[in-house]
Amino acid sequence: MRRTLTAVGLTSTAVALGVLLAGPAAAASTTTQFDVTFPGKKPTTEYYGENSGTLKDGNMTAKSVMSWQILDDQVIDNSKRFTSFKITTRLEERLTKTTEDHVVTSKTCDLTKLVNDNYTWFQNEPVNTCAAPSAVYDGEVYWSADATIVYDIEGDGRGPITQQLTGSPLVHG
Repeated sequence: MRRTLTAVGLTSTAVALGVLLAGPAAAASTTTQFDVTFPGKKPTTEYYGENSGTLKDGNMTAKSVMSWQILDDQVIDNSKRFTSFKITTRLEERLTKTTEDHVVTSKTCDLTKLVNDNYTWFQNEPVNTCAAPSAVYDGEVYWSADATIVYDIEGDGRGPITQQLTGSPLVHG
């Protein structure tokens, strides 16, 4: 019994020491889902945008990862679906939980070719990830990752459509 308690005590101490030496790290993410219906016989597609705010090594980062799948396995019309599909990822801060966000950094990524060339995409790779530049972390403010997608469906005559993704939960402290 004494050996077990000693082993547990040493293990707990080692884990605590590892956590202290590793420094603070935090991540918060959320996913937004939306459908796009195309004109003609192109299949309706479901899109997922995941916004993540990550604190690592004293820096805060915002990234958005896009994935999608067709809802009808029978692809009848495989022509071009979008004239444009761009996502803007923003690293935002606010002074309190309830005040408005202020953009710290942002980046716009053009995913038009990727979404036109692939009916389904569930990989997490740089090609479908948009990351805003990092900023030095300030624990006094509340941080989040947010994103907006602006897409234009080929042949629908409606022009650009804006889709706001849900921002990540707040990182603070």
